[in-house]
Amino acid sequence: MKLFDGKLNEAAKLFYDNAKAHGFYDQEPTFMERMALVHAEISEAVEEYRKDGQVCSVWYSGTGKPEGVPIELADAIIRILDFAGRNGIDLEKAIEEKHAYNVSRPYKHGKIA
Repeated sequence: MKLFDGKLNEAAKLFYDNAKAHGFYDQEPTFMERMALVHAEISEAVEEYRKDGQVCSVWYSGTGKPEGVPIELADAIIRILDFAGRNGIDLEKAIEEKHAYNVSRPYKHGKIA
């Protein structure tokens, strides 16, 4: 099943190219640093939710920077795609493969909760 028609891997290259152009690869980050940055974005989404209990609201700081849960989730996805673009990971293929497997799994994967 083709879910992204090449667009996700194109986005990965775009995000990597932007990060590189902005100096984020001047000193190559370690795998652990990259994963910690993804985790940090998820933690920022939690903090945004704790502020107002909203999951869909976007607001803008005094500098015009977008904020809110959707923005932090976007940051996490951008960081993941940046990592994939840098390392030549075909996330489209990986997601399609994992989704096909998930579809074949039993209800709640045999778990109670």
